[in-house]
Amino acid sequence: MPEEPTSGVLEDVHEQVEEELKEPTQYRVLIHNDHYTTMEFVIEVLMVVFHKTVIDATKIMLDVHRKGQGEVGVYTYDIALTRVMRVRKMAREREFPLKCTMEEV
Repeated sequence: MPEEPTSGVLEDVHEQVEEELKEPTQYRVLIHNDHYTTMEFVIEVLMVVFHKTVIDATKIMLDVHRKGQGEVGVYTYDIALTRVMRVRKMAREREFPLKCTMEEV
């Protein structure tokens, strides 16, 4: 019959697994102000790409307009990058120079 592992070995393995697990790096997504993109288009982007309500989208758009940039949300790398690329694609299709970036938190 095979021997059962001792509890000390199981505790060591458990500690090792816990040490290897860590939270994924988070990225802040920002939209930047320019003099050509309409406020209505920024609100549309926020609602379509980031699933914001009209009220939240309007608040973020006003931050962009008044402060030069607005924080849209904080996401993992893949999600942040995908959303930044979707914003850029929408802006390019509508011929707006809207700038959307991401930065590590």
